[in-house]
This record gives sequence, C-alpha cells and structure tokens, in this order.
Amino acid sequence: MKITDVKLIYAKHYLFVQIYTDEGIVGLGEAGNWGYLDATAAAINKFSSFLIGKNPFRIEDINQNFYRSVYFRGSVIMSAISAIDIALWDIKGKALGVPVYELLGGKTREKIRVYASVMSKAVDAESLANSYRDLKSQGFTAAKIFVNGPVKSCNDGRDEFFSGRIEEELEKVRICREAVGPDFDFVLEAHRGMTIPEAIAFGRGVEKYRPMVLEDPITPDNIDSMSEVASKVNVPIATGERFTNLKEFQMLMDRRACQYIRPDVCAVGGITTSKKICALAEAHDVLVIPHNPLGPVSTAACLQICASIPNLGIQELPDFCLDGAEDAMVKEPLQFQDGFMIIPEAPGIGIELVENAAELYPANERGSNEAKRAFDGSVKDW
Repeated sequence: MKITDVKLIYAKHYLFVQIYTDEGIVGLGEAGNWGYLDATAAAINKFSSFLIGKNPFRIEDINQNFYRSVYFRGSVIMSAISAIDIALWDIKGKALGVPVYELLGGKTREKIRVYASVMSKAVDAESLANSYRDLKSQGFTAAKIFVNGPVKSCNDGRDEFFSGRIEEELEKVRICREAVGPDFDFVLEAHRGMTIPEAIAFGRGVEKYRPMVLEDPITPDNIDSMSEVASKVNVPIATGERFTNLKEFQMLMDRRACQYIRPDVCAVGGITTSKKICALAEAHDVLVIPHNPLGPVSTAACLQICASIPNLGIQELPDFCLDGAEDAMVKEPLQFQDGFMIIPEAPGIGIELVENAAELYPANERGSNEAKRAFDGSVKDW
C-alpha cells in the first residue's frame, strides 16, 4: 500500500486531514493548534511531498522523520504531525479490519467515563445550580467548573483582588456541590488564570468540596512552580494540555508536579506519542485525562487511547458536541450513554466525515490577537 494524496478540510474551528492510498483506504486526522490553523495547514502541505509514495503502515518511522527532519518544532509542527499520525493509524486499522485500540494492545475497559467540559461561565447562583442539575439529569457524573476569574473586569476590580477572587471561586464550587450532591465529580478549570499564591489559597479552601481535579491552576511554563502548588494543596493537579512533546511530560512527572496528565492527541504528536506519554504516566503512578477541546476526530482518537490504557482517569467531552450539535459532521456519530462514551467498534478510529462537512459547518477559526485584560489594564494569560 502507498500514500497517493493528502487533502485538508476546514470545518467549524477544526482542521481535518485526509490521507489517500492506492488501495482506496482513506485515513482521517485532526490538527490541534486551533488558533493557527493556516500555519498548521502549511506545515501539513510541506510534509505531504514526503508522504506521497510512502507505506502508511510505517507510522513510527514517519512520525520520527517529521519530528527530527528540521530543528524547528513547537505547536504548529507538532499539530501537523499529530493530524498525519492519527490518519495513518486510521488507515492501518481499516486495512487490518480492526479498531485502532486493538493495535494498541486491546481493550482495558468496556466504556469510557466522560465529564462535561462546559464553556458556561454563569455566575448567577440559580442559573449556575440549574445548569449542573441539568448535566446530572443528562446522565453525566462529572463536569467542569470554570474558576478562572470574571469574564471581564467590573466592580472596580474588587472581584479580582486576592481575597475577593478566592471567595468568588469558592462560592461557585459550593453552589454546584449543593446542586448535584456528593455523587458527582468536579474538574475545576482555572485555565492557567491564577498566581501561585491564589492557586494555593484556592486549592486549600476548596478541599472541603472534594473536587476530583484542579486543572492548570497556573501557567505550565515553569514546571517547578507547578510542583510547588502541587506540594501545598491536597486537591489533585492536572496539567499538560499545552505541552507538545514527550519529554515535557517526563519532566513534569519527575518533579511530582501533578497527579493527572492531559496530553492532547491532536497537538502532542498523535496517537503514537500519546500512547508513550500514557506509559510514562503509568510508570509514575499518574492518571490520564486526555485533553479534548476539538472535533469528532479528536474525540474518536481519544477514545481509542482510553480504551487501551490501564491508567485512565476520565475523558473530557467538549460542549461543542453535546446534544448532537456536531452529529451531522460524521456518518455515524459517537455514542454517549449514562455518563460514558461507547467505544467505537468500526475499523480505524471509528468515524468518517460526511462529504459536505465543510459546507455544513463553515470555517470559523477560534482565538484572536487580543489578550484578556485585568482590572488595571494589564495583560492576563489565556
């Protein structure tokens, strides 16, 4: 089998790649760098000249070649490699007539527990409580709560001052806990929006509400700083969604900076690298919560990994695909049932895009060049 063509599809805020072969099998992948899709597309197009004529079964070799061929790396390059890698695994699974998880060692579980990764930032107590009651009624057993500060500055910054900020975030969690009861897990999404003192104060204060995870309390750039936060709070830390190579995860876990890692299959090097990261985590007694803020291909690839690793924590399910919002993008939608995703049994990653996906979901890239601002006008992290 030989690769004959590589095509790109823009749909919604996603960038998909389709890799064609001389045996009629087409592999499907997705790029993770949602803020710079055109740059990522250019990298995929550059890689395409190498891919034509190659054997798509040589996944590791192709992955290593692109990673090592030029000394420039980073998010654009790694997202391009990731999209190609996922598509190659899809081809191999289809050619052999098995789901990708069979090629990764077979099933370790029968279904995948997921949490609702909701984007809502409601602050009104009644609306907030009702939204989480609704998630529970839909069958979810876990959900994200945003604790990364106000959407925009108000009250002369009083809700951004240290004490007011901590109190505001603790109140959100209290409201949600009382709304859903004890048999429901929370992923507290700080979104890298706290300072070290804020993260420690909030982490200690929120312990009584038994959150499952405190996600990215501070920016992940300094692993020693994340380690300091992890050592001073008793809420498990999750981080790693911005990482783009295997060794960043190794350093993170060597410094005991987290209890959960968040590899993004569409950004870190595809299924090939994600599986290695999960194995590193297993050796460190760290659980895995795959980052999944993208489209159906990302979700499908995550499910193949989740199905085959022993150290899964839970899987993120973005609200972009809740309530069937993206079902028309694929021929057979992925199935959610009672707080779990059903593992696809079709060969490859288990899904296919419809031919008119780009027309049904016009391209609309997320992100902008305008940073978030604090009450005093200073720039804040996204």
